[in-house]
Amino acid sequence: MGADIINIAVDIMGGDKAPDAIIEGVAQALSMYGNDYHLLLVGPEKTIKLGLEKFGLENDARLEIVNATEVVGMGEHPATAIRNKRDSSIGVCMDMVRQNKAKAVFSAGNTGAAVAAAYFKWRMLPGINRPAIVTPLPTEKEPFLLLDSGANSDCTPENLLHYAIMGSIYAESIYKRQNPRIGLLSNGTEETKGCKLVQGAFKLLQNCKEINFIGNVEGHDLFTGDVDVVVCDGFVGNVVLKTCEQLALAMGHIIKRNLKKNPIWMMGALMAKGALKDLKKQADYSETGGAPLLGVAGVCMIGHGISNAKAVRNGIHAAGELVRQRVNETISEKVSKLDLVENME
Repeated sequence: MGADIINIAVDIMGGDKAPDAIIEGVAQALSMYGNDYHLLLVGPEKTIKLGLEKFGLENDARLEIVNATEVVGMGEHPATAIRNKRDSSIGVCMDMVRQNKAKAVFSAGNTGAAVAAAYFKWRMLPGINRPAIVTPLPTEKEPFLLLDSGANSDCTPENLLHYAIMGSIYAESIYKRQNPRIGLLSNGTEETKGCKLVQGAFKLLQNCKEINFIGNVEGHDLFTGDVDVVVCDGFVGNVVLKTCEQLALAMGHIIKRNLKKNPIWMMGALMAKGALKDLKKQADYSETGGAPLLGVAGVCMIGHGISNAKAVRNGIHAAGELVRQRVNETISEKVSKLDLVENME
């Protein structure tokens, strides 16, 4: 294998459609990205072998089976599962990175378990004390990044400052945004609005010269395209994310139902098929493949629980891009200049 090949551990048992959709996604990733990756397939050996035979990949040198005898269910308590199931597929994936056998992990399984496993097995980057999940959401212009969207519900103002720094670096590195605009999610634009957490974070963000803080943003500001990164605690972020996901589905069903009421409207919809298809693509979770977990000392891409093969393929590639773009290294370099290590809790 060449020097440019990246080893990625893939949780074969993660997600509602595992293992079939995960293995199919692996097959698509190899087909589309050729020799860019060497994939470590983590899960029950017998299950993986049967899946590889189905896609004619049983002798592919770009794949390696890593046996893991346990699985963390989607409804299990994350920390308890990681402690009790030492041989779980998600836990073994994290071990592969810790042992320097892989550079990144992709999992569409229990999100909390992935966060807990990364936190306990990898620890945090110096100067960062809580991880954050970054989720891109579409706007009238370019997507904005929401963080945290579910890793850490109980935050401090310092956590939100760290999220802003990491979000800014991610926007620059992956989305090529110059001097990305950072907003703090609140119930008003005035600096006196919001709970104590938001008010405390406002002061820290306002005084941080490493980011382009534009102030508080409200819910109606999120989708205008006037902010690149929106920072909030994981509880609020996850509510925003899941509300947006369900609203997009509901709007699609409502539009489809109403179009069927009138033949002329149906004809108009056929004429606008291309535009509607493009809109659907912008809102499709499988296009991005997953959401990175930033702040931990390793690369972890978390896929949606309902990930299909396309999402898995794109998630694997996105994990590889995080490694190539040296996102963690850039975060560490910038954070080291802010003396955050000395100010850790």
